[in-house]
Amino acid sequence: QVPLVESGGGLVQPGGSLRLSCAGSGSAFSANTIGWYRQAPGKQRELVASINSGGGTAYVDSVKGRFTISRDNAKNTVYLQMNSLRPEDTAVYYCITLRTNVHPVTPFGSWGQGTQVTVSS
Repeated sequence: QVPLVESGGGLVQPGGSLRLSCAGSGSAFSANTIGWYRQAPGKQRELVASINSGGGTAYVDSVKGRFTISRDNAKNTVYLQMNSLRPEDTAVYYCITLRTNVHPVTPFGSWGQGTQVTVSS
């Protein structure tokens, strides 16, 4: 019910890097699969990366090799390291718990405010 809290966005030049953070709480955090979504202006929200309780990861093709999702359960935090950023990565980025016992995976809970990532020269 309590949304996760995103931070770390900003303005960066093409080819640059940013690290986003997703802060959660509660004893269940370490057991949850967490996903990063993004939504660009005029486009549908898309799932770009996810990480499960065992540390397994998945990425959309457009970010493979450039983005890395990780988690630090001691800090109740999930990270998204974004390298080699492109203008088309510009979007509001959101993190949320994923329900994985359905297909396709489904966001579970409330959306937070997100964090703006702008890639521009």
